[in-house]
Amino acid sequence: MAKNFCFVIALALLAVAVGLLQWSPAMLSSSQAGDPSPQPAAAEPRIQPPVELHQGLGSLPYLTHARTRSVCAENPTGAKGKGGMAIPNPADPSPPASARAADDLGQGWKVRPFLRVNKGQTATLMDVDGPGVIQHIWMVEGLSRAHVLRFYWDGEATPSIEVPAPDFFAVGHGKFAPVNSLAVVVNPNNALNCYWPMPFRKHVRITLANESPNEDLTLLAYQIDYAEMEVPASAAYFHAQFRRARTDRQNPYVILDGVRGRGRYVGTFLAWTQLSQGWFGEGEIKFYLDGDKEFPTICGTGTEDYFCGSYGFSRPFSGPYTGTTLPANENAKPPSFWSLYRWHVMDPICFEEDLRVTIQALGWGGPKYKKLSDDVASVAYWYQAAPHASFPPLPSLQDRMIPVLPAPAAEPQRK
Repeated sequence: MAKNFCFVIALALLAVAVGLLQWSPAMLSSSQAGDPSPQPAAAEPRIQPPVELHQGLGSLPYLTHARTRSVCAENPTGAKGKGGMAIPNPADPSPPASARAADDLGQGWKVRPFLRVNKGQTATLMDVDGPGVIQHIWMVEGLSRAHVLRFYWDGEATPSIEVPAPDFFAVGHGKFAPVNSLAVVVNPNNALNCYWPMPFRKHVRITLANESPNEDLTLLAYQIDYAEMEVPASAAYFHAQFRRARTDRQNPYVILDGVRGRGRYVGTFLAWTQLSQGWFGEGEIKFYLDGDKEFPTICGTGTEDYFCGSYGFSRPFSGPYTGTTLPANENAKPPSFWSLYRWHVMDPICFEEDLRVTIQALGWGGPKYKKLSDDVASVAYWYQAAPHASFPPLPSLQDRMIPVLPAPAAEPQRK
């Protein structure tokens, strides 16, 4: 009995000794230790990073459960294991260009690489369920402003993107020019590419309408690459809108208006037709945010300043975020055609409630500024939460296709 008691006492003393060896003043509160300085807070549980859209060079080493898919004429549904299944049909009375080239080769040998879109017809380029993210779009530039792209996210009745195909890819005036930027790449001889990430949750439908009254589009080449993956709740939908106007009718020119909700403005493309000699780029771009009325929150200092140039556009350039791509000259005999882009990839313009964007058509008359009568077409690019407000009507085919919009009719003089 005495031996057992002694053994228990020995164990208790050992436990006290171990506790004393592990004790330190930091285990006491500051008041108990006599130290008035605050102590570091206990480490918070690690916060898991949000689900991201997994694009860009830095994301490549990280494996995800995304499934890569692609839609094109050879696999219009994008379904797994369903590409290149078309069978030659020599009896087709209206085939796309080159459609008969594989008649002797059979299934699996480039039977249906292109689509044909006849005048007045609309082709569905993509019609798939989500969730997913469009990562890249490639098309051939043998297109005009008669060919209109429309994107519909998650079953919406009106499109979030409604833009003539060339202008969507920063090709203005129907004049090809290389573009070497992060968001849009235009390569010789006529290849259009865009890399804007476009998330969708339930469904996406993309169409191309041939609104020409007399010309068939005999060869439409395209590919849309996307990933089937979860889309985070914070991801917004991509939008793009086309406008065109004479600045003697509308000055400042309105690039975008009527946007309601929360979002980010991410890009501007201007197809500017200069109708008088001399410098045309003194106008300021203005961003009216979240209830701004008469005066904007963000006000630029000049057109070439907004496109990140200086003292005019002495020669074409194309960079990751900005460019002027056509070989125009401000002092040439008018009209002079300019294609200008600015991508707000690193500096998106965030808004919570509403957004309006304008630019002044203002030249240098020496020694004073002068308002200009020019012809401006534009594409505005932005992300926003659903739903989006209604777009204004797309300019008519005539107003889209005409090289220069006519001047407004002179008002009759009063006697």
